Amino acid sequence: MSFNITILGSSSALPTSKRFSSAHVVNIHERFFLVDCGEGTQIQLRKFKISFAKINHIFITHLHGDHFFGLFGVISSFSLLGRKNDLHIYSPGNLQNKIYSVINKKEISFNIFFHRLSHEGKEVIYESKSIEVSAFPLKHRIETYAYFFKEKHKERNIIKEQIPKYGLGIKDILRIKQGKDFITKEGKLIKNTDLSVPPFKSRSYAYCSDTKPFNGLVNFVENVDILYHEATFAKDLKDIAEITGHSTSEDAANVANKANVKKLLIGHFSTRYKSTNIIYEETKALFENTFAINDGDVFSIPLEREQNKQ
Repeated sequence: MSFNITILGSSSALPTSKRFSSAHVVNIHERFFLVDCGEGTQIQLRKFKISFAKINHIFITHLHGDHFFGLFGVISSFSLLGRKNDLHIYSPGNLQNKIYSVINKKEISFNIFFHRLSHEGKEVIYESKSIEVSAFPLKHRIETYAYFFKEKHKERNIIKEQIPKYGLGIKDILRIKQGKDFITKEGKLIKNTDLSVPPFKSRSYAYCSDTKPFNGLVNFVENVDILYHEATFAKDLKDIAEITGHSTSEDAANVANKANVKKLLIGHFSTRYKSTNIIYEETKALFENTFAINDGDVFSIPLEREQNKQ
């Protein structure tokens, strides 16, 4: 049961020879979600061997070019490859008009459904049997959203050998998976912990780019397994970060600490830095489990069982 994040782009507004503009691929149970789509994203998808055909949902944080200019090439390539599956794109602003001002709708071989975000607070925007994606408004120069990917809570797992041993029927199994004990025909109580094991913990990932620091963000990403938070500037450029609607190394670390996240990824680095070491060291000094991302990095969240309740 996979849950991993592949970094396709880690630069800010200007791509470089080593860092493309913002784009991540989130793989949950072999369902692939593209988050942001900066210039050159389709090149990175090919480079890191991610199938175009597996991407059916794209989440765009905001309509600055370094976060969506790659969509024109991605959509065109999808069509040239003969794609038939529907594509869903989630975004604030009127992205549909921007896309169709460049691409002729009649020449696209598949249906595109644009989901325009315009809400306050946390809202679920995508849901399947096992996955939920929420969006939350950020504080940037234009309307911008963060995304939170989370597995739904699972039921307990039956110990298969116990089914024939106690003659468990379908109704019995359903109750046991919900945490109920079992009473045999002879009236003997069999504890749930003897019949089942705890489910795996729900895993989660939050993507926050671009934003100024603000209190509400902490609640949105609280207890997340992996938080990606932009850290465009080192702390000495806090004034510039404020003016441009971005965050510094300290800002990212403060969110991670206050929200009790397990792992922090920082990126969206300004090209004024030939090395990201200063931003990384400043962040790590405040939040130990910090990683400065590079294009091609893959971060996985392992399976871990919940504990039996005492």
